[in-house]
Amino acid sequence: MARNKGIGPFDPYTGADLGAGEQVEYSPAQQSGLEAPRFCPECGRRRVVQVTPHGWTATCSRHGTVDSVDFELR
Repeated sequence: MARNKGIGPFDPYTGADLGAGEQVEYSPAQQSGLEAPRFCPECGRRRVVQVTPHGWTATCSRHGTVDSVDFELR
């Protein structure tokens, strides 16, 4: 998926460019915090997400890894 360089920041659930004024509609799972963030909020790239019974990790090739522990979701 080719992504134009945007203004940022980007929505971590949809990849929408919030800095450019894109509107976001969340699914019920995203609203309740059950969905892992699949896009990097800094660059908008798709993350590699690993979901386990105890949480998730999401890795951006440019900005590293975040864990559900970082957001106290475990």
